[in-house]
Amino acid sequence: MEQQVGSTEARGEPEGAVCPHFHHAIELIGKRWTGAIVVALTEGPMRYAELGKAVPGLSDRLLSQRLRELEDEGLVERQVEAGTPVRVTYSLTEAGQQLDPVLSELKSWARRWKKAG
Repeated sequence: MEQQVGSTEARGEPEGAVCPHFHHAIELIGKRWTGAIVVALTEGPMRYAELGKAVPGLSDRLLSQRLRELEDEGLVERQVEAGTPVRVTYSLTEAGQQLDPVLSELKSWARRWKKAG
């Protein structure tokens, strides 16, 4: 039988049980605006205002909250450049960059899905 995405069968857990690591990852990336922020950062480091423009409709409050969550999870790093005004740049960590092929495939799938529908 072929192993399913997110399955825990290989670790001796009940058939059909969802892997807790998969569940945590999909809940994080699937949270409103989070996936779009990560996709924007796959293009390279961005300042806060650039991220706000890259993800239209996202409020400053939610952008700050999602960036903090992604930083806490080790997917985004925040770099503060001293000066006046202080400049803050966000970029993907190595773990965050590893999402690029996954998100690229998801984008391709979404285009095919919407064309078919």
